[in-house]
Amino acid sequence: MSNREYPERPLVGVGGVVIVEGRVLLVRRGSEPLLGEWSIPGGLLEAGETLAAGVERELIEETSLTVQAVELIEALDRIFPGEGAPPAAGGAAATRCKEPAARPRYHFVILDYLCERVAGEARAGGDATEIAFAREDDLVRYSLSPHALRVIGKAFVLNRARRKI
Repeated sequence: MSNREYPERPLVGVGGVVIVEGRVLLVRRGSEPLLGEWSIPGGLLEAGETLAAGVERELIEETSLTVQAVELIEALDRIFPGEGAPPAAGGAAATRCKEPAARPRYHFVILDYLCERVAGEARAGGDATEIAFAREDDLVRYSLSPHALRVIGKAFVLNRARRKI
């Protein structure tokens, strides 16, 4: 069991949505949760690290791209129930129980940022096994989670608005 599984408290994660020439950068996860699935690149914030610095570090580690975090897209909960745990929406009783089997297997609070590519050529690294650039109308091919689709959709809207300025 990793230190991410059955945590005592939610872990803070950061993600970076990078859109280049009308295509969004995706990574295939090489570890749990979401092992083997396509997602937004990102990872855990380190102690003493700002949110912007964390997302910029994670993007270098997973994609080899140097980016600048430009705007918060969304903050969200990602809760993956543990075996025998009540559903995440089960209320305060589920969150108070300290038994590992009753706690969520994973619990992240994720802050996703729209990022601008500064330098580098994208290639998979860290816990990303593969990368892809996808057009907005091709996202269905990647079986992204509803959370990722919502965040990416917002990022495309923000990116288009930034380009009009």
